Amino acid sequence: MPGERLATPPHAPPDAENFVSYQALARKWRPRCFEELVGQEHVVQALANALERQQLHHAYLLTGTRGVGKTTIARILAKSLNCEKGVTARPCGQCAACREIDGGRFVDLLELDAASNTGIDNMREILDNARYAPTAGRYKVYLIDEVHMLSKAAFNSMLKTLEEPPDHVKFVLATTDPQRIPVTVLSRCLQFNLKQLPAPLIRERLAAVLQAEEIVFEAEALALIARAAQGSMRDALSLLDQAIAYGGGRVEDSVTRAMLGAVDGEFVFRLLGALATGDAGTLMQEARLLAERNLSFDSTLQEMAGRLQEIALAQVVPEALEDTAAQRPQILDLAARMSAEEVQLAYQIVTHARHELPLAPDEYAGFTMALLRLLAFRPDEEGGGAPRPGGGTPARRLEAQVARGQASSAEPASISPSETLAARSVVAAAPVAPSINVFDGDWARLARGLPIAGMAQQLALNSELKSWDGRSVTLKIADEHRHLADKAYQEKLRVALDQFFGQRVQLLVEVAHGVADSAALRERREKTEQFARAKQDFETDPFVREVVEKLGGQVRSDSIRPLS
Repeated sequence: MPGERLATPPHAPPDAENFVSYQALARKWRPRCFEELVGQEHVVQALANALERQQLHHAYLLTGTRGVGKTTIARILAKSLNCEKGVTARPCGQCAACREIDGGRFVDLLELDAASNTGIDNMREILDNARYAPTAGRYKVYLIDEVHMLSKAAFNSMLKTLEEPPDHVKFVLATTDPQRIPVTVLSRCLQFNLKQLPAPLIRERLAAVLQAEEIVFEAEALALIARAAQGSMRDALSLLDQAIAYGGGRVEDSVTRAMLGAVDGEFVFRLLGALATGDAGTLMQEARLLAERNLSFDSTLQEMAGRLQEIALAQVVPEALEDTAAQRPQILDLAARMSAEEVQLAYQIVTHARHELPLAPDEYAGFTMALLRLLAFRPDEEGGGAPRPGGGTPARRLEAQVARGQASSAEPASISPSETLAARSVVAAAPVAPSINVFDGDWARLARGLPIAGMAQQLALNSELKSWDGRSVTLKIADEHRHLADKAYQEKLRVALDQFFGQRVQLLVEVAHGVADSAALRERREKTEQFARAKQDFETDPFVREVVEKLGGQVRSDSIRPLS
């Protein structure tokens, strides 16, 4: 695995090795070329092809969560543009330009943190300097990190340069929040969406780093760090640094688990084993042990969700279960003992319980209620579990009502709100599934309430309903927002609609000249109306009128803000 080792500086005294400062792994192992990047092949391939064909865009937008490689790609791109051997997808790494960019000293690579330089003055200074030719390189490269933090005035001042940039200038914009960037800026950039890195890929990279560093490690410790990093390679390397220090130069499972506050896997399997047998006493006993040891209930629920996902995978596609997965025999054993319905319901209950913990009287109460809910929604004797009072579980009752034709879309099988969670999973499998939620045709209101974020949310908010026939949704989106109609964003929106309607729906997005009523347009109209009311209330206020009339004051309209 490529990397860079620290060396004794030239002309250093004989004992200089004793004074070499430690370099964080996240910096030491930062990729220096496209070949060293992992997990972002779709971006690397597109940029490499453009560089080899000399088809260079003037502005690139890199989006993605923290630590996935946005700044790293920007710096490699700067090297590719300014390498002394020419514009190439494989910069030499040895010429003066490459070395200076790696060392953060290249005069024609200007990095701006928009989070701390939000104003128009900062942007004007940059744009004024953009007119002048590069000092040492072939191109001036402007890397603006967290670009969404720029003020509206700063964005407006950037637009003209983005429209007609000098030939020697390239912009690389990076952001974790692309929906806050004006559409006028988005439309002038070539956009690349960086993915969160999967935990197995992070684990492999960490193992390669430790092998190169000759540090002893346990595989399960790396799996814990990879999961805790949540898709960020930089966070993973930082946690690895911490684990090395915490473990005295070794990376061990027990020490790493203590450092992260992670719950011992055996706790989780004892909980799931008790759930499989319906043993309420053991469930409550394990909950008390967690409380006595001051372990995190949120982490426990998270670990339970992770194991339930592996159990569900083992039930459907056992060969897809990783050979390196922790406690593989226990996962396969539980997969054989629990029904598919029970696993799916348990996963849904556990993930919902994590969000409800802050609302509980205390975390222990919230956790025990989640365990009791898991027991309450276990399948009845038809599914292999214990029978339940009242004719079986809510899920079974709804299934029976659907079969008898008693359920309708207007009356969702007379289930109570507490039973909705169990009923929802049955709806997906029922031959004629009643809708759990009734749609009144107000797409703008529905779009605001869907549990999605990012670009998929922007697709929902900026689209207008064209048709809905009970099974398929057709949306219209304006041509200026056509980039939101990406298949990946449509799929995320469709999954959210599946959950809302309680059945699989088809989604079609059409690009039109414009839309008349979207959630985004409605919000802008509401804000305009709020401002108009606030302005009128302010200007008609007796005190304000007195100041204006008697003291010659003036009302600055741009300073008026609604109170809510």
